[in-house]
Amino acid sequence: QVQLVESGGGLVQAGDSLRLSCAASGRTFLSYAMGWFRQGPGKERECVAAISRSGGSTNYKESVRGRFTISKDNAKNSLYLQMNSLKPEDTAVYYCAAKRLPATGMTYFSGYDYSGQGTQVTVSS
Repeated sequence: QVQLVESGGGLVQAGDSLRLSCAASGRTFLSYAMGWFRQGPGKERECVAAISRSGGSTNYKESVRGRFTISKDNAKNSLYLQMNSLKPEDTAVYYCAAKRLPATGMTYFSGYDYSGQGTQVTVSS
């Protein structure tokens, strides 16, 4: 099992940048594929970025592609989401998630086993 704690959220203006972090407990972080999800007001939770177990493969929801970058530091048991050119529609609670036993090189937009408590990102216009 892994515990996930997100940080780095806040209130920013449109066009600004934020970097979210997710600290993972345990000694098996390398074995998990990871993802960043978000849930905006009145919306369903959606996956916006995913990364493979090694960090070598990434994938993005179309609306954030080119603006968001997901990265994974297995030595530090940490996951990151660099968010640039933020828009008001990016306002949401952001969650990191971990998937057990992923296939090598694969990224996933669903089927995660663990999630953190989330961090709020608010983008004002």
